[in-house]
Amino acid sequence: MKIERFDSNDGPHATDVAVTTRTFKAGEVFARHSHEEGQFAYAATGGISMFTDEGNWIVPTQRAIWVPASVGHEMHMHGPVTMFNTFIGPRAAQLAALPSHCQVFGVSAFVRHLFDAMLELPADACARRARLEAVLLDEMSEMPRLPFSVPLPQDPRLSRACRRMLDAPTQTISIDEMARLANVSRRTFTRRFREATGLSLVVWRQHVCLLEALSRLSQGASVKDVAVDLGYSSTSAFSAAFKQLLGEPPVRYCSRYRTLAVAAR
Repeated sequence: MKIERFDSNDGPHATDVAVTTRTFKAGEVFARHSHEEGQFAYAATGGISMFTDEGNWIVPTQRAIWVPASVGHEMHMHGPVTMFNTFIGPRAAQLAALPSHCQVFGVSAFVRHLFDAMLELPADACARRARLEAVLLDEMSEMPRLPFSVPLPQDPRLSRACRRMLDAPTQTISIDEMARLANVSRRTFTRRFREATGLSLVVWRQHVCLLEALSRLSQGASVKDVAVDLGYSSTSAFSAAFKQLLGEPPVRYCSRYRTLAVAAR
């Protein structure tokens, strides 16, 4: 999309920021696509799974994901999703300190209010738009980065094994099983996996399961059912791992998620 604004001094010209909004039904899939500008997708309600050639990401409600320009990606919606999309050109992306790779961010209430304010601007509010853009980019530069991603190895053998794991996440799969799926020795798998992802299989497996848990909880699954389905030894073990990644136990997360969803209706 082409982004334009009107400036009171020199007429219409390309700008670096445009905010839009769109709603999706539960289970809807936004097929693989890319943008000329970077995309900052904020889930006001619902949750989003995003897939690229490099990995996959989970975007819980009230969080956002940055997708750099020209990166092909596919989005899957968990629950009814209200998405705020901010399309950002290269100059503005630098000002906002946005990285050259996909990244999930925490988003403050103030940034959300800035999205609302920019959506409500009349077309001729050039000076106010410029001021809001400057504040928005400054606030974005301070957003916390969140570890809601699972990198995928480029090696086709390892990638094949990892995608099998993504199709059926479980804490019970072992290094030996993953090595067999990849058709390599345990030693080769362990070495190449860490080289490709920067993680051990144990840590990677934990992230896969917790991201899957986020998706299921956002769709209304119970904490107990999620813990059992993902192969955790107990609900308390799952809750401890969840809190370590997200900073709060799953019961509190689910309660807050439902409260936010009702408030956004």
